[in-house]
Amino acid sequence: MQQWKPGALLFDCDGTLVDSAPVYLRAWAEGFAPSGKTLDEAWYRARYGLSEQLLMEAFEQAHAIELDRAAVADCMRNAYFTHIGALAECPAAAIVRREHGRLPLAVASGGPGSIVRASLEHLGLTPFFDAIVSLDEVGVPKPAPDIFLHAAACLGVAPENCLVFEDSDIGLEAAARAGMHAVDVRGGTAGWQ
Repeated sequence: MQQWKPGALLFDCDGTLVDSAPVYLRAWAEGFAPSGKTLDEAWYRARYGLSEQLLMEAFEQAHAIELDRAAVADCMRNAYFTHIGALAECPAAAIVRREHGRLPLAVASGGPGSIVRASLEHLGLTPFFDAIVSLDEVGVPKPAPDIFLHAAACLGVAPENCLVFEDSDIGLEAAARAGMHAVDVRGGTAGWQ
């Protein structure tokens, strides 16, 4: 029996290609500060990977407040750009470098396009990708499959021929709902050939 080989590789950005959790933690803390409520690190880490709107909704529920979401998002994004120098690559970035030119590659991120693109650019990863898809292009966050399906369409590869690299439960659910194979990078990527 022949081993399955992917026709394209799709990568989540935050936590998969880019170690952005420390930068996001600081940026969200600054974004939420005007509400008078402090962002608890453990609370945030349990929700890392949620889209901006879902995270703000969870914060509102946790603190029984109503945020000016547009102002919070603007403040958070500005803080992220201020601290972007603290970003580092995740191990999966080595796969991108190795497979560039051999397979079509795309980023399929639930983050805002401006942050996704700035993060990839800062780390010099942008030129390796044939497509970069963010929440801005599809408007429906993971665990809906839309981001992955759109990335596959941009590459011209059928969903069942795509391999997704992800670091979150909601991202892995989105990949499964898209009918794609997936690697949970939290367990490492050494087993993927």
